[in-house]
Amino acid sequence: MTEGRVAVFAPSPQLTVTVEELDGAPDVHVHAGGQGVWQSRMIDALGARAVVCCALGGETGRVLRHLIGVDAEVREVAARNGAYVHDRRDGRRDEMVRMPADALTRHELDDLYELTLVQALRADVAVLSGPDGDDVPVPHSTYERLARDLGTHGTPVVVDLSGERLARALAGEPAVIKVSHEEMVEDGLAESDSLADLADGCRELASGGARAVVVSRAAEETLACLEGRFVLVESPDLTPVDTRGGGDSMTAGLAVGLAQGRSLEDAVKLGAAAGAINVTRHGLGSGSDGAVRELTGRVRLKPWEAS
Repeated sequence: MTEGRVAVFAPSPQLTVTVEELDGAPDVHVHAGGQGVWQSRMIDALGARAVVCCALGGETGRVLRHLIGVDAEVREVAARNGAYVHDRRDGRRDEMVRMPADALTRHELDDLYELTLVQALRADVAVLSGPDGDDVPVPHSTYERLARDLGTHGTPVVVDLSGERLARALAGEPAVIKVSHEEMVEDGLAESDSLADLADGCRELASGGARAVVVSRAAEETLACLEGRFVLVESPDLTPVDTRGGGDSMTAGLAVGLAQGRSLEDAVKLGAAAGAINVTRHGLGSGSDGAVRELTGRVRLKPWEAS
């Protein structure tokens, strides 16, 4: 099995500060975060090589450079990276402070696009991830351009996006689409979260040429449309510590499976196992290769016929 190389477009990573409690005293954790960073951590944990393509700027960017923890191709910019402070001392994740990311200038965007294009063309798979919440460090059209240009030149593209970013990325015809059932409904891609309506939405998404559409459904079985065939993905039932980040780990597993030349079915199993192990941990995008591989053998794909 080849190692596999995955380029991850993460336009503006975040500086994350989380306050927990240890023996009755505050316990402060400082990390690099954001969807692309969390995905990249899991990609590395699964034995593939992740390369984060990102912009870093301001005080937050200078700190992030030391915290990302995986290979990164960086465009130094004037735009500040975003940050947040979360308080988890009572078991909930309460947001105390959030600083949004600044938008990149035209020249900064051009350089980041070029950097990402080169790295992704050298990779086996590219993952397009979004910034936090409503931050818009790059125009949504960037996702369409990357999906189209990379796909045209032979790099399979996995998208894990929502809203207008997803709509624009779909216009670029990615190979694999990962989305949650909530996002399907909120974005008008499915009339409801019933399996029948989600399946209709999957067919519509796949009509643009995607080989796979994977819909995570929280604690319910994941629905996957694999080259026109539907399966329900039954993951091992584990007690969650923090459900946040499970979807990003699933995307990472999918990308690693494809980068290593696995079948769609085996890539989905790897993604489901990565998502399952992540929710048992406090760190987003974390987990060991051994644990994920063990759980992969316990993931079941059940054929499902849409009525």
